[in-house]
Amino acid sequence: MRFLFCCEFYYPSIGGVQEVMRHIAERLVSWGHEVTVATTALADRNFDQHNGVKIVEFGVTGNLVRGMVGEVERYQDFVCNFACDAIMIKAAQQWTFDALWPVFHSVTARKVFIPCGFSGLYEPTYAQYFEELPAVLRQLDHLIFYAEHYRDVDFARAHGMTHFSILANGASEHEFNVASDPTFRARNGIADESFVMLTVGSLTGVKGHREIAQAFAKMSIGRRKATLILNGNAPPRPNVQMNPENLPARPVVGVFTRLWALARRFLGLAFRSFGVLRREGVAGVRQRIAALMVGVSGRFAPYFMGESAMPMEHWIEKVRKMPGKQVLVTDFDRAELVQAYMAADLFVFASNIEYSPLVLFETVAAGTPFLSVPVGNAEEIARWTGGGVICPAPKDERGYTRVNPVELGRAIVGLMAKPEVLRAMGQTGRQNWSARYTWFAIAKQYERILAGQRP
Repeated sequence: MRFLFCCEFYYPSIGGVQEVMRHIAERLVSWGHEVTVATTALADRNFDQHNGVKIVEFGVTGNLVRGMVGEVERYQDFVCNFACDAIMIKAAQQWTFDALWPVFHSVTARKVFIPCGFSGLYEPTYAQYFEELPAVLRQLDHLIFYAEHYRDVDFARAHGMTHFSILANGASEHEFNVASDPTFRARNGIADESFVMLTVGSLTGVKGHREIAQAFAKMSIGRRKATLILNGNAPPRPNVQMNPENLPARPVVGVFTRLWALARRFLGLAFRSFGVLRREGVAGVRQRIAALMVGVSGRFAPYFMGESAMPMEHWIEKVRKMPGKQVLVTDFDRAELVQAYMAADLFVFASNIEYSPLVLFETVAAGTPFLSVPVGNAEEIARWTGGGVICPAPKDERGYTRVNPVELGRAIVGLMAKPEVLRAMGQTGRQNWSARYTWFAIAKQYERILAGQRP
């Protein structure tokens, strides 16, 4: 069969959406299907095929709310005229889905959509978007959700929709069916007797690194040794390649170029601050200000902002002065990250916002138990896999999970005292992943849905 996948970013860009689509596409190709991906043109992509998956690039950016710029009509024409058996689009609120709203009626192939959480559902600026969305969803043949109960699937149910399936995320059987490397600790300077905790996520400020570092700094471990690995990459800033004819004209700055550039910096900072306030509330703004103050005068920042707003770097410095505690800030390549998952005694996750975090499936695939806050469908993942437990944490008015670092630290210390419980959870999680949550097993479900069958 011939399939078209549409997603905002794809390999070599790294992220949850990209990885899910890549794993499914590559397995479908290995089973004899033809898969083409329509996605954003990137400066660092100099190929049009990867592992058998064809890639077609478009110079487009934005969404219906922010506005779309670039080759929108070319993309619409491509999708409407692409001869295939099924098209699958991943994520709302981005151009590869939003640009098709006016032309879905012209797409004759089977249309499958993965909403991916509806992160803007409670944002005032997206009110009209979600008022119009039900009519769009009814034009699609099938919807795929990752959680039994979350804002996107609950939205569909509230509007009387039944044409959907619930599929879990997973982890790669190729990556995690490897032997654990006994030299991992030695080459990373970690003592054999140290209790190792790991967290993984982009360094965006909302993935829980700061909260975990604070919990680690405040928790009491007695005479034990403990190591915290904070793994993460800087937020991706893809260099979108666009046709100059489709770009808006740049302002003329004249003889006051430097003054104009300085003014733009301040205006940009103010604009971004409003965005942070809208997305994360006052707490998010306070954390950004604290980070700036640490950069200027870290000594006095706590007196002005309070400890709760101090950035990750502040807590890392505190930990490094404490006997028995070690913290590593890393950006491991993929093979080394898999070994980190396997070498850890506990995976800790304190992200502020998620949908269905891949990292929880990856840690159970490694045979390592997890402690997570109730973010996204983490509670369901703990129940499905049996490989983790949940540390209670409230959500703010915007739906962000805000854990108390002291309570998180207590939960970690409690698990450190139960090695047999951790070992049993790790084994159970690994067994359940191997039986049901490999990408091979999950891609088979996608294959049946794309063919019009029950998953």
